[in-house]
Amino acid sequence: MSKAKLMQGNEAVAEGALAAGVRFYGGYPITPSTEIAEGMAKMLPQVGGVFMQAEDEIAGMGLVLGASLAGKKVLTASSGPGISLKQELIGYAAAAEIPVVIVNVQRVGPSTGQPTAPSQGDVMQARWGTHGDHSVIVLSPWSVKEAYEIAVRSVNYAERFRTPVILLTDEIVGHLRENVELPEEVEIYPRRTPKKTRAEGYEPYAPDDDLVPNVANFGEGYHIHVTGLIHDETGFPVGSPEVTEDFIKRMHEKISRAEDEIIDVKQEFMNDADFAVVSFGGTSRTAYEAVKNAREKGVKVGFVRLVTIFPFADKIIREIAGKVKGLVVAELNYGQIVHEVRRAAEGQCKVNLCAKYNMQIFEPEEIETAIDEIVKEVNG
Repeated sequence: MSKAKLMQGNEAVAEGALAAGVRFYGGYPITPSTEIAEGMAKMLPQVGGVFMQAEDEIAGMGLVLGASLAGKKVLTASSGPGISLKQELIGYAAAAEIPVVIVNVQRVGPSTGQPTAPSQGDVMQARWGTHGDHSVIVLSPWSVKEAYEIAVRSVNYAERFRTPVILLTDEIVGHLRENVELPEEVEIYPRRTPKKTRAEGYEPYAPDDDLVPNVANFGEGYHIHVTGLIHDETGFPVGSPEVTEDFIKRMHEKISRAEDEIIDVKQEFMNDADFAVVSFGGTSRTAYEAVKNAREKGVKVGFVRLVTIFPFADKIIREIAGKVKGLVVAELNYGQIVHEVRRAAEGQCKVNLCAKYNMQIFEPEEIETAIDEIVKEVNG
């Protein structure tokens, strides 16, 4: 039995996180993500959880990492400038393998930019914002209902892979209101627990078969050393080339091994497509309308939506590029994900960018024009 609600995308993120077991929120209000904090402030005390507003974004990130190490499923949310401030501790979470979900409701940047205006300019920040060789999971919803579902999935992935997961939404979806039906129950991945006792030689960072360690929660009687330095299975720093190589390789492979499950790409109208539009997040809604309009005019164009932004869907894009004559990448920025599409396409077809970065969302006609242009360029 599901329950219908009229809700905002940001509210759906909070509801989804709560349903997935999040019981701690630490953060700082910032437009256009503040409704997530407001929702968690209201709902967490009702289920025995804790909401803490920090003095700034850095402290908010530190709070959630501490709560996660103590055994709580955690969430924080922000937008461009706040996400920039969180980067050092996002890297720490990756190195120390601390489960955490970070929501970025994107707005126009750089710097303070246009605080209330929609954008998708933080795509590459989501992947490479923190320094060093690291892995990350980035997911992007296109509807209020999917914001709820992806919030649940993000929490589950953070717990399963003990990694930062970035829920990369945007002002379009964050402030969109839709009538949605939420499930009474969702599938929840539990916090991983040690398989050995201290007496049996428990090492907190010894990887399981899936390359993910079962680190005990603080306060449960285990001795745990947590550091952002490269460390061995005991958790203590080791300055050796061999340990460093093994550590970095495992950080990547624990996620890459599961790419077929993590990578989620939606395709429509692709059976007879000569061309396709690739998009993600709120822009996908306009792109979908543009594709439908183009098909009504007789243009054989398909629709490809990236739900998982990273790990990037190299194999899927490569296969699509081998079947079509051209791809249009529609994104609300100066051009970011288009470079990933071109890389994955490996020159098999033409890849054009349809970009917009003037504070306004796309109109279907703008993407239809981009479709017409690539058809003319390829077919003459």
